[in-house]
Amino acid sequence: MTIYESDLPGVGKKYEVELEDGERLIIVTHNTGKREIYKKDEEGADSEKVFEMSDRLARKVGTILEGAYFQPVQSDRVETMLTGETFIEWYNLDPASVLVGQTIAEAQIRERTGVSIVAIQRGEEVLAAPGPETTFAADDTLVVVGDRDDCRDFESLVGGDGGR
Repeated sequence: MTIYESDLPGVGKKYEVELEDGERLIIVTHNTGKREIYKKDEEGADSEKVFEMSDRLARKVGTILEGAYFQPVQSDRVETMLTGETFIEWYNLDPASVLVGQTIAEAQIRERTGVSIVAIQRGEEVLAAPGPETTFAADDTLVVVGDRDDCRDFESLVGGDGGR
């Protein structure tokens, strides 16, 4: 990513940011504090004004983008509610879990916990709708569907103590 900076005499400064797909983001900061945001589809193309912000708003948005208000945290568990009390959750399978080396059928996941395994991510590969013969491997990411209590029951199986 390259950022070009230039003076705009009597106006302020212009910053042109090369984006990954060849587009360019242009930010004009006026001496008054006002910011204008433009977009170019490619180098040499005409720019199109997207929006403008007051100095105060631009500073607030800047702190949000900087992460001062919220910093994403990587988690071993992601939860998404579908409807009512039905959830889709992602769990990382601990290498010490009792599930490692077992097939879905052998582990009797649905019978023991009530959740259904809808996908397994193993490295870069995604096993969609894995069958009962699918064997669990250490560090798999398991995507399950179930209600809150069933998901809690399942969570006890994926950790190192594995519900022993």
